[in-house]
Order: sequence, then C-alpha cells, then structure tokens
Amino acid sequence: MHFDLTDEQKMIQQTLKEFADEVVAPGAIERDKTKEFPLKVFKQLSEMGMMGLPFPEVYGGAGADTISFAIVTEELSRVCASTGITYSAHISLGGAPLNLFGTEEQKQKYLVPICKGESFGAFGLTEPNAGSDAGGTETSAKLANGQFTINGSKVFITNASYAKHLALTAITNIEKGKKEISAVIVPTDTQGFTIKADYDKMGLNASNTTELILDNVVVPEGNLLGVRGNGFKQFLTTLDGGRIGIAAMAVGIAQGAFNKAVKYSKQRRQFGKALAEFQATQFKLADMAVKIELARTFVYKAAWLKDQGRSFGKEAAIAKYFASEMAMEVCDEAIQIHGGYGYMKEYEVERFLRDAKLLEIGEGTSEVQKMVIARHILQQ
Repeated sequence: MHFDLTDEQKMIQQTLKEFADEVVAPGAIERDKTKEFPLKVFKQLSEMGMMGLPFPEVYGGAGADTISFAIVTEELSRVCASTGITYSAHISLGGAPLNLFGTEEQKQKYLVPICKGESFGAFGLTEPNAGSDAGGTETSAKLANGQFTINGSKVFITNASYAKHLALTAITNIEKGKKEISAVIVPTDTQGFTIKADYDKMGLNASNTTELILDNVVVPEGNLLGVRGNGFKQFLTTLDGGRIGIAAMAVGIAQGAFNKAVKYSKQRRQFGKALAEFQATQFKLADMAVKIELARTFVYKAAWLKDQGRSFGKEAAIAKYFASEMAMEVCDEAIQIHGGYGYMKEYEVERFLRDAKLLEIGEGTSEVQKMVIARHILQQ
C-alpha cells in the first residue's frame, strides 16, 4: 500500500494550511459570536479555484480527487468548523448530485455557477418529520402541463440563503401507499419559495442553516434531476460522498483542538513544571493523537476507494461514525487539559467541542451509521 500524498495533494494541503492559519483563523472567534457568514473567505477560495475542486474542468472545476477535497475540508475545519461545513456541503451536497445525475444542460446551467463560486451549493432532504427516516418525506411535486408544482418544507438546510438554486426531494406519485420520491432542481428566487435563517444553534454559528418553505412553487419538468422515482436512491448515493466530508471535518476539528492542547500543556506550569511533563497529560495527548491518525487514515481510504470508482459506502459510514465520535472525545480532553481556561471562549477549545457535536448528527446520526455498516457486513 502507498500512503504518500501526491505532489498535487501536498501542494493543496500546504496552500490551504497557510490560508487557514493566515486568513480563516483570525476571525473565527468573532464570527462565532456575531454569526457572520464568511463570505470574504469564500470569495478568496473561489479566486484560488477551490469552489469546484473535484468537478470536471469543463464545468469550471479543477478536476481534483476526493482526497484533495477531504484535505481542504480538514484544513478549513482545523481553524473554523463553520467554514469547513460550508465548504463541505457546497461540494458534496450541492455540486455532487448535479455532477452525478444532471444532464449536460443542467450541468452547464447549475453546476458551472457552483464551480465558479457564483452560487453556493445546497441540498434539500431533511424535513420536520423526515430526519433519519428520509423515506418519511412529505414535500410533494405534482406534475401537470409540463410543470412541477411543489409544496412542503425542509429544515436544517446548509447554505440555502447563499444558493441560487438547489436540488430537493419530493413525492412525485403515490401508488398503493408507496411513495415515488424524485429529485427536482429549484431556483431559490422562484415565486413561493421562502428561506428562513433564524435558528439559534449550539455551534457552527457562522454557517448558514435554514428552513425552506415551498408554497405552490412551479418549475419546469426539465428540472427533474436524474430518473423520476430515483430521488431517494440518488440522495443516498450523495450522502455516501457527504459522509467523507463530515469525517474530514471531524479530523480537522480534532486536530485543531489537539494542537491547542499541546501548545497549552507546554506553556502552563503547575507544581513547578509544565503540564506536558506530567505522565497523565502525556497519556491524554497520546490517546488523542492515536485517534486522530486512525480517523484521518480511514477518511483517506474511503476517499481513495471513491476515486477508484469502487464501492465505498461502508467505508464512508465507518469514517463518519468513528471520526465524529473521536472528535467529541478529543475536544473534551482538550478542554480538560486546559482546565478552567478550557471553559473560556478565548481559548477556543470549547468552540471546537460545540461545533463537533453536529457531526454525530448530520448526514446520518452515529446510530444510522452503525445501521449502514451492519447492513454492508450482513450483505457480504
């Protein structure tokens, strides 16, 4: 097995590490307080060619691989998870379904603006009564005279306030009690489409989390994404890729908390010596480092399998489950090493913990990941 990053991946990693430290990190505490969306950061990422990173160059992307996407997501999340989740969702949830299932015309019209950073990518799946049970979708899209009329609502949707269009799931038919769920592309400025962004969240405060309300929203039949009735299947495929992004976020958050814990343990003195000299602290740091390294390695494995065109659903679920749980553990230990200062916002580790919690919930809870993993095991 070959574990070295390619020269291109190393270059992306170094470039994003410097960008994260010099541009993203300085405003992270303030953005967490004010909940200001990092538009200026993403304008610069767009100028760097990062907004369409893994998509084909013909659509304005960079033609890079999934490992590169994971690296960028990790580096951004290492200093500001709000920026990390915005980027991850933009690529893996907003752009990916268009790239995977869109017609050539749809890609030119909807994927190109995402790759160029002219629109943020977003994805409408979760509903008030359809979270882990996405099959509980209630939003409907009725076809008549060559047009879909969509009614319903979506919740916890990332980036929608800054998206010019998004794909969402809706019931296009019900036969013998069975729902036919399809994916439809909806421009966000369509009449009857309302976006609310007034959630008061535990963490990820600078990311854009919205509610979508669709009241007789009309779009052409040509806005159907992929095959009618395959919407649920398409979005499950999309989530497999999205879980790599969430896992990469978790690695980044954990790395950021770990870095601060190491630095603090060397500086803070108690009983006449630095915390880092105590074996209790050393053991904590060793456990944290092991967990981070294992999670990162498995994120890269899942990403590599995806890039090889091989089955990666089980590996993505394992990476997402392990990395998200690991991030919470590492952040908790980072706070413990900081002692009372870890509870203070200026030391940032408490923010890392608040931000990490969502990763055990979004794009399939930890419990759902175990269901997915078990299903793969039993099918083998």
